[in-house]
Amino acid sequence: MSIKNKIESLDFFKSLNNKEIELLSSISTLHSYKSGYVLFYEKENSNSLLFLINGLVKTYKIDKHSNEIFLYYIYENSLISEIKNIKDETLISFSNVALVEDSEILSIDYQQFKKYFLQNNSICLELINEISIRSQKIESLINREFLYDSVQKVAQMLDADIDMFNKLKRHDISLILHIQPATLSRVLNRLKRNKIIDIVQGKVTILDTISLREIGND
Repeated sequence: MSIKNKIESLDFFKSLNNKEIELLSSISTLHSYKSGYVLFYEKENSNSLLFLINGLVKTYKIDKHSNEIFLYYIYENSLISEIKNIKDETLISFSNVALVEDSEILSIDYQQFKKYFLQNNSICLELINEISIRSQKIESLINREFLYDSVQKVAQMLDADIDMFNKLKRHDISLILHIQPATLSRVLNRLKRNKIIDIVQGKVTILDTISLREIGND
């Protein structure tokens, strides 16, 4: 599939006409990376605006004890780069950004993108929307880390992305939620006893979505 086809597959650029897509293609490149590859390190400058065509990306920070602090996932058909101010000439990463799965990424020359596209009101609206989505993720992260107990954390993750929950190892889920593996097991068993979820061969199925959401939003 050509760069043009890849761009057309992204919701972010759905407002562009054929001429604009051709222009965008001329300042873009496609890259394929293996799982584990680090796209950005925290506070690193970049001249490229990145979009995830397919695969999975995670963002994380490293604390003073060299422990990885998981922030959130970025899914396919999404903007990867962090834009804090569209007046900036380069992009500065708030966190470390690494691939969880083999991924295909669209890279756009950011300065050329600004020059040719940020005068386009529809693209500006898409950027504002992406910045808003990223802010919501940060808000959710703050709630998770400072306001929610272990039961709420698990309930929210199950409700938000049951497929990802079942894909990950329990140890990795514990690290993401910053709870002990034993605590995670107790919470899952409690939810199962209350018939909110079922667990068969290690895979979780949601039986009562309403009750699960009530727990996550308490």
